[in-house]
Amino acid sequence: MAEHYDILACTGCPTGIAHTFMAKEGLEQAAKAKGLTIKVETHGQEGVKNAITAEDIANAKAVVIAADVNVDEGRFTSKPMVMAGVTAGIKDPAGLIDRALVAKPANAGASVPSDEELAMDNHGFEKGGIGQEIYKHLMNGVSHMLPFVVAGGVLTAVSFLWGITSFDSTAADYNAFAAMLKTIGGIAMNLMVPVLAAYIAESIAGRPGLVPGFVAGMIAITGLPVNAETGLIDAGGAGVGFGFLGGIIGGFLAGYVIEGLKKAFSRLPENLNGLKAIFLYPLCSTLITGLAMLAISGPMVAINEGMMGFLASLQTASPIVLGLAIGCMCAFDMGGPVNKAAYVTGTALLGTGLAAGVGTPEYVSGTAFMAAVSAACIAPPLVTTFATVVGRKYFTQEDRDAGLVNFILGCTHITEGAIPFMTKNIWPVMPIMMLSSSIAAILTLMLGVHVPAPHGGFLVLPVVENPIAWIGAILIGSVVGGMLFVLFKKSQYDRERRSEGVGTGTTPNAA
Repeated sequence: MAEHYDILACTGCPTGIAHTFMAKEGLEQAAKAKGLTIKVETHGQEGVKNAITAEDIANAKAVVIAADVNVDEGRFTSKPMVMAGVTAGIKDPAGLIDRALVAKPANAGASVPSDEELAMDNHGFEKGGIGQEIYKHLMNGVSHMLPFVVAGGVLTAVSFLWGITSFDSTAADYNAFAAMLKTIGGIAMNLMVPVLAAYIAESIAGRPGLVPGFVAGMIAITGLPVNAETGLIDAGGAGVGFGFLGGIIGGFLAGYVIEGLKKAFSRLPENLNGLKAIFLYPLCSTLITGLAMLAISGPMVAINEGMMGFLASLQTASPIVLGLAIGCMCAFDMGGPVNKAAYVTGTALLGTGLAAGVGTPEYVSGTAFMAAVSAACIAPPLVTTFATVVGRKYFTQEDRDAGLVNFILGCTHITEGAIPFMTKNIWPVMPIMMLSSSIAAILTLMLGVHVPAPHGGFLVLPVVENPIAWIGAILIGSVVGGMLFVLFKKSQYDRERRSEGVGTGTTPNAA
């Protein structure tokens, strides 16, 4: 007999690595503490795991969705349900379960879908505020884009091991294998914006959004083609791309165009549904989205160049200001939307730099920005490692174990391991983490470190320019943050001991 679950849950984060499974673990522990059984469906980088079935839904008491990516909640309308961001599943899993148990079903009379219906591609708008909707659609694009960025960026960076011009057959340091690596990496990086746009559109409108989304993304990187001699639109001419920002706009445009077409074609006979999917949707949406993207290419180029120029000038004028901004953003929510804004900006600038070539101003700016972002992301978990080792008596055994694990996570550019420490004491742990990340980022910029890979942490040290300085900057930021964290925990520990009327000479947490 199949096991029945009291609570069903879905978790998912943009990268599908850490937050997804931390929320899963948090919900499982909270349910166990309440004496409830739970099944958690995860939406990670490897796809949907532990998928919820029709039988699961029929027998469940309530549903919790803690996700920052598009999750089909339509299958759960007959059940009490609560929806929140993935961090809520980490910070307050018990509260989510309690709210779900007392919630009212959106459609109490609805029938439970069959397993065949659940297997169908059934995307749609999720309930929630406009901001949450926009964020989920954007993060769906980002989560699909990141593997392309990582694979392309690392392969391109590795190709430089043979020399900065080793891909050029006319250069003295030419190497055929390096040229092939750079070619493969470049193709992967060039797919970044089209994939971003396509999966934003797919999140909004389902599979029909992919075609206009990909087209919008390609237009964003190629721009409006103009003949240099006539100054007129010419399919054989050259255009100026408007990059990452254009891809975001194109993705949302494509998605909502499809939604509009669905309403426009809703009165067509049902026997024409196949024609709509195969012919009308892709043709009409591509035409409308394509024309709109080409029409806004001029203003978008100006905005994109202005934004990149502002970041570059900020970096040149004041590495302290730029490093402070990067550090605070990366450590503010450690993998959340603010962190992702800084990281995605770094990958966009890096992509522009790698495309422009080694030695160009774009390359210098992009790799320096990426170095600062990476340093700011690596520092927080290392802060917890330093603090739990140096001030171990002030931490529980669980915290000490997590601190050691965070050493590995930090060294591989995974910030999320520091989240549990911050959620226990947002003040002052969050400002401490932001300070440590800012110090690491500022020193990285001031010391002239350049990182041509978007991820990997210390695994990409062979391709880092000034690697010793980079490690030093990160360690300084981590040690400063770790010392402040220890001082806070010591004061907290002493305060608790005084309130118990006990001296501070013993340590109940020591193993």
